[in-house]
Amino acid sequence: MVFNMNDAIEILERTPGTLEALLSGLSEGWVYSNEGEGTWNPSEVIGHLVDGEKYNWIPRLKIMLGETDDKRFPAFDRFSHLKDYNHLSIEEKLSEFSSLRKESIKKLKELIVDDKQFVLTGVHPEYGEVEARQLIATWAVHDLTHLSQITRVLAKRYTKEVGPWKSYLGILNK
Repeated sequence: MVFNMNDAIEILERTPGTLEALLSGLSEGWVYSNEGEGTWNPSEVIGHLVDGEKYNWIPRLKIMLGETDDKRFPAFDRFSHLKDYNHLSIEEKLSEFSSLRKESIKKLKELIVDDKQFVLTGVHPEYGEVEARQLIATWAVHDLTHLSQITRVLAKRYTKEVGPWKSYLGILNK
């Protein structure tokens, strides 16, 4: 399949609303449950998504599209949200994420004006040279990965409670 930015945007636009519908108004037991030590709860995942909007996707795309010869991406701290957003409620994080995502999509549409830009590259600290289309595709799949993670964490809260039906519930057997 050929990369299509509008297809990626369909996912990117829907993620904030999907997360809000899933998490807004849930009790703390749901929002702060996780899969064990070293794993993230749904509230922490939203903090991570906020950081991505601030420091990852659009800033890296701007480097790729910029006029400078230095195309190296700064390192992205995938764990800074664990200390930076603890004081915010899930509702505040969801609102912040939604607002930032709207702005990011607006900037994405402003920055990419020609399909030829999809092959422009940047240098990832771990993967080396990557293309703009790969970054945008990864952004959409990153959203889907965290949606999957959140639903898995929520489901696992009732692993014992479902009793023998666990064998039919694939989300609990991964």
